[in-house]
Amino acid sequence: MSNNSATVIIATLNEERNIDHVMDTALRGKAVVEVIIADGGSTDGTAEIVLERATADPRVRLLDNPDGGQSAGLNRAAAAATGDLLVRLDGHSRYAEDYVTASLHSWKPGTAVGGPMLAEGTNVWGSATAIAMQDPLAVGPARFHHADNVEEVDTVYLGTFDRRTFLDMGGYRTFPSGTVEDTDFYTRWRDNGGSVKVDPALRSWYAPRDSWRGLLRQYSRYGRGKSELVWLNGRLPSLRPLAPALLVFAMGVFGLVGIVSTWIPLAVLGGAWALALGVIAARAPAHRLATALVAATMHVGYGIGVWWGLGVGRPEVHTLGMSEPSATGEA
Repeated sequence: MSNNSATVIIATLNEERNIDHVMDTALRGKAVVEVIIADGGSTDGTAEIVLERATADPRVRLLDNPDGGQSAGLNRAAAAATGDLLVRLDGHSRYAEDYVTASLHSWKPGTAVGGPMLAEGTNVWGSATAIAMQDPLAVGPARFHHADNVEEVDTVYLGTFDRRTFLDMGGYRTFPSGTVEDTDFYTRWRDNGGSVKVDPALRSWYAPRDSWRGLLRQYSRYGRGKSELVWLNGRLPSLRPLAPALLVFAMGVFGLVGIVSTWIPLAVLGGAWALALGVIAARAPAHRLATALVAATMHVGYGIGVWWGLGVGRPEVHTLGMSEPSATGEA
């Protein structure tokens, strides 16, 4: 285990139901010298809960994040940190009791490490989404979803990494889609000579969207974000987004072919896609029809987002929150 000190950084917005659990998780971590929470203007009781905790434990600090976005909030927290390492937590996830300590134990110099992106739903749709997120046919073969052993990956959920390197790289960047800050950061991290590893011993559970509309919007933004990276870097971070993009493209082309000539190509494509969705449903332990609908929403939403992002042109990317922030209140 590393002997370095650590700062836990969290960006919040209306997380009163879960913020106590997140702070409890952070404060259990051995070597944690502070927990810095950058709040983006919560209108519930999040800030009050954090300030109350800060009164009882001086390691907790609350900062104002006037930009509101997650990337800016994490950057502000990192800029104010004093720990050698940064451990990122999200306000809407649930964590194993040893998550932070296990993260610090798993970290190695030059490496960013995180756990697999697991999910748990609060209703039928959310539960089906959590199931689909574990099926490679639904969500893709990215190893940070499916790894059973420690292995090198292109990106990872959350993460623990060296603070000085994070600041020297300029922290997280903010994209018009509001997504891909992780993928962008870890791409730059690897380009800078670092490695990114997933460790399945780091257990956390993400709360997925609990409605069809929310999931469609989310995956459309994910797809758009990947196209923003194409505009920015001249390449995709991986080949995985090509599958939903090509599916949506082929559906559009074959639909036009059907109007002017024959529907056979669209019928063949639709049949193949329906077969894949059927396999996903058959492998689901519960909510089989909902899981197939979730997977279809992911595929179409992501594919539409890729073409949307390519069509709107080069994104305007910002780095926000890297200057020393001010506290919203002092315990």
